[in-house]
Amino acid sequence: MDRSEPRTELAALREELDYHRHRYFVLDDPEISDAEYDALFDRLLDLESSHPELVTPDSPTQRVGAAPSSQFDEVRHDTPMLSLDKCTNADELAAWEERCRRLLDPDDELSYFCEPKIDGVAVSLLYTDRVLVRAATRGDGETGEDITPNVRTIPEIPFRLPDDAPSPLEVRGEVYMPITGFLAFNRRALESGERTIVNPRNGAAGSLRQLDPAVTAKRPLAMFCYSGAETAGDWQPRRHSDVMAALGDWGLPVNHRGSRQENLKGCGEYVEALLAQRDSLNYAIDGAVVKVDDLALRPRLGQVTRKPRWAIAYKYPSEEASTVLLDVDFQVGRTGAITPVAKLEPVFVGGVTVSNATLHNMDEVSRLDLRIGDTVLIHRAGDVIPQVMKVIESKRPRDARAVLMPSECPVCGSAIRKDEGEVVARCSGGLRCRAQRKERLRHFASRQALDIEGLGDKLVDQLLGEGLVGSPADLYRLTVEKLAGLDRMGVKSAENILAALDESKQTTFARFIHALGIREVGETTAATLAREFKTLDALIAADEETLQEVEDVGPIVASRIVGFFADETNRALAEELHGEIGIAWEVVDEELETAPLDGQTWVLTGSLEAMTRNNAKAALVDLGAKVASSVSKNTTVVVAGPGAGSKRARAEELGIEIMDEAGFVQRLASLGKATDAA
Repeated sequence: MDRSEPRTELAALREELDYHRHRYFVLDDPEISDAEYDALFDRLLDLESSHPELVTPDSPTQRVGAAPSSQFDEVRHDTPMLSLDKCTNADELAAWEERCRRLLDPDDELSYFCEPKIDGVAVSLLYTDRVLVRAATRGDGETGEDITPNVRTIPEIPFRLPDDAPSPLEVRGEVYMPITGFLAFNRRALESGERTIVNPRNGAAGSLRQLDPAVTAKRPLAMFCYSGAETAGDWQPRRHSDVMAALGDWGLPVNHRGSRQENLKGCGEYVEALLAQRDSLNYAIDGAVVKVDDLALRPRLGQVTRKPRWAIAYKYPSEEASTVLLDVDFQVGRTGAITPVAKLEPVFVGGVTVSNATLHNMDEVSRLDLRIGDTVLIHRAGDVIPQVMKVIESKRPRDARAVLMPSECPVCGSAIRKDEGEVVARCSGGLRCRAQRKERLRHFASRQALDIEGLGDKLVDQLLGEGLVGSPADLYRLTVEKLAGLDRMGVKSAENILAALDESKQTTFARFIHALGIREVGETTAATLAREFKTLDALIAADEETLQEVEDVGPIVASRIVGFFADETNRALAEELHGEIGIAWEVVDEELETAPLDGQTWVLTGSLEAMTRNNAKAALVDLGAKVASSVSKNTTVVVAGPGAGSKRARAEELGIEIMDEAGFVQRLASLGKATDAA
C-alpha cells in the first residue's frame, strides 16, 4: 500500500497542531477555536489508528495516554546535575565574588546572569535529532528517574525543536506548579472531599512521579529552563545569557525575568527587586540564582563537593515553618460561616511572626487529621493569611486532643447547621447574631460598597455594644448626640460621620447591590446586575431563569440572589434603604446604558501611590470594566505600578497595552472619575 499520502498528511497535521499548541499554551494567543483544534486532533488520531506503524514519539497524540508503568527506569546523567551553594545577605554574596576572583586572572572581567530560583523539581530534557526522547529527574545528581511519559503531558514543553537548534541537546530546568493552578486544584479538592496538596513544590514533585501519565496530565504543571548544553555541534555560545536567549528562540519555556548584570551591584539590586515582587509572581520562588555569565570562565572556576563555584543561590526568608497548634477558635463571618482558626505557638515565617492560621473548614481539619498539640507545617505568602499545610505526625504527643466543631454559635448561641452538599457550617442566628451583624455593617460601609468614611471596626463595635444600630438602615438614624456620647467621639467627629453617611446616599446601583451582602455576588457581578436590571424592583422580581440569562450569573449565584430577596427581612431592608432612607442612584437612559469601559478587562499590578488598589478597582468597575487577577489574551489594559513583575512581562509578550499610574489617573479623569488618595 502506498504510504506517501497518509505520511504527508500526518506530518502536516503534527506540524499544524504543534504550532497551535505553542500559540495557545506558551504565547496565550490562539489563532483557532478549541473546536477547530479538536477537529485537527481527531483527524490525527483517526489517521494514526489506521496507520499505527506511522505513529512517532513526538506526535501530539502521545502527550497523554501511555500505559501506566510499574516502576521508573534509572537514568545516568552524562554531566552531573549539581546543587548550588547559598548565601543570605549582600556580604556573603560579595564574599562569593571574591572567591571567584581569586581563582581568575586579574584582567578577567566578571559579569553575571541573575534569575529567579524556582521552587520546583529539577528536570533534564534530552533532544536527539531535535525530538524530545527522554526526560529525567535530578535524583542524586548522578542518577535520576526516567519520567518521559509524564513530562510529555506538560503543554509548554515542545516535542520537537526547530531546524536551527543543535543536536543532540540537553536542556535543564525546573518543573513547577503555578500558584493559580495550585490554588484551583486545592479548591476543587476541598469541594470534592479529596486530599489537598501541601504546597506547589510538593504538587509538582508528586505529579511527576505518578505511575499513570493520565493523572499527571490533569495536574497544572509548567516549566522554566535554566540551562542548555554549552557546546552542541557547531553551536558554541560565549555567554550563558546567549544560551537563554537561544532556548527561548527555539520555543523552550524560559523565565523572562532572567537578566544579565554587569557587576555585583547590579546583582544586589536585582535580588532586592525580585524579593519585592515575590508575592506578585504566579510561581513560588525561594531566592535568586546568580551565575557567572562568561562560559569560558566556568571550567577555570570548577566545582567543589558537587557545587559549582561559578553560581550561587541567594536564599530569601522561608515562607514555611513548623510550630505547635495550641488551640482552635471558631470565628463567625458575615454570612454566618463558621471558620476554624488555628492558634499557634508564635513562629517567624515569611518575614513576620505568625500566631494564627486559617483552617478553612472542618472538612479540612479532618483531612489534615489535625489535633490540638500537634506540630504543624504552616505556609505564608505575602499578605495572604497563613495556612496550616500538614501535620508532622511523628511529633504528635500522646495527649493530643481532637478538634470538635461546637454545636452552638460561639457568639450568639444559635444552632450551627450544615446544609446538604455544602462544606461550610453556618450559624443559624442570622442578624440575631452579633458577629454577623458586625460583619454585615463592616461590609456595607467598606470602600468597595458604600464607602462610608470613618465607620471602622472600633466604631461598629461601639455602636453594636451600645445598642445604637442593628442593621445598616439604623446607621442613617444616628444623631450627633448619640455619636458624641461614645468613647473618644466628640461633636466634630460625630458631625463628620453623619456627613459621610449623608454623602453615601448618592451612589451607584452596582455599589448598592454589592453593599447588600448577597452571597456569591461580588463587585463585578453586582456591576453586571446593575447594568442589566437598572432598578431595585426589577432585580427583586427576577426569577432564577431570568437571572441565569445575565452574563457571569450561573445557577448557584441566581439561587443566592432569589433566596436573598425571598427572605422578608432582607427584602424589607433593601426597600427601606432605597425608599425611606433615600439611598439613590442615577438610572441611565437606554441609549446611554453602555459604560465607557464596558466589555474591557483590566489588570492592576505593582504598587499604586495616588490611590489604593481597592479605589482603583472600584473606579474601573464603576466604569463598566472587569478587573482580573491575571493577564491573558483577553486583557485590554495592564496598569503597572512600581514593582510590577510577571504580569507586566506577560503583557509585553502578548502585546497588551501597559499603562503607568500617571496615565491611569489621567484616563480616569478623562472619563469623569476622580481619584481618592491612598
